[in-house]
Amino acid sequence: MSDLNISLDGKRNHENQSQIKIKLKNTWKKLKKTKYLQLMIIPGIIYFIIFHYIPMYGIIIAFKDYNMKLGILGSRWVGFENFVRFFNHPHFFRLVRNTFLLNLYNLIWSFPAPIILALFLNEVRNLTYKKIVQTVSYLPHFISTVSVVGIIFMLLSPQGGLVNNVLGKLFNIEPIYFVAEPKWFRTIFIVSGIWQNVGWDAIIYIAALTAINYELYEAATIDGASRFKQMLHISIPGILPTISIMLILRIGGMMSSNTDKVLLLQLPITYEVSDVIGTYVYRRGLVMSEYSFSTAVDLFNNVINIILLVIANTVSRKVSENSLW
Repeated sequence: MSDLNISLDGKRNHENQSQIKIKLKNTWKKLKKTKYLQLMIIPGIIYFIIFHYIPMYGIIIAFKDYNMKLGILGSRWVGFENFVRFFNHPHFFRLVRNTFLLNLYNLIWSFPAPIILALFLNEVRNLTYKKIVQTVSYLPHFISTVSVVGIIFMLLSPQGGLVNNVLGKLFNIEPIYFVAEPKWFRTIFIVSGIWQNVGWDAIIYIAALTAINYELYEAATIDGASRFKQMLHISIPGILPTISIMLILRIGGMMSSNTDKVLLLQLPITYEVSDVIGTYVYRRGLVMSEYSFSTAVDLFNNVINIILLVIANTVSRKVSENSLW
């Protein structure tokens, strides 16, 4: 009996080895056929190695008292001292709260916007009108952050700003200095972000919608399903894997704000709600030259992002079987 088991195991191992060899041969054939396409990946890999992976070496200054004269290796090792300083800082909880809330509100309002736009564009049958709407919605994405913030200041200016003029004439409301009001900061940030990026972010969902088998819509039409029901039972389930992946990535960046835009929009009077970890790192690192401390703060922020990404990916894999890995 034992000899029979040994012989069966030997056959299975031989079959497995044969299958592995066949797979390797097929993979090698595919690589040879697409060798020129594979070569196109090399510049991208080189870029990431030079500008993303090699600079990671500098992370160790978070654990040192960095001195430019002594260099990274020559600077004194302080361990977790910089992290402890940040955790004990009087503004620690304010920074974490502002960063998390700004991104949470942004996720709630801006994440569904491109999905809704893509679903409605998918229902448009007039191709000319569809292209015009797509073009108009894409264009703001290519406007620089500096220009967008400049437009915001002009529109919301208490002296001749369009918004205040409309409010004054229609509702007889006194001019409001919106950008100097802490309660309006998050609203301005989120609404302007939706306007700037909703069209661009919708591209991936439009692409996912085009991949849905059109025969499903034809069958639903024959069965008498309205266009709304088709959207509800065909379009949304069809792009659900894409939505899941994009949501995981967004949750993975929950502690990363658009620092450039926050920095340009905020005023000292709005620090209570606008001061986020990114702007704090900028002030302590570039303005005050506390390189080790600012690196430690940013490293803490990135670790939190990685933890959130792993949690979101794990939950998504268990709930919907869609995940990054």
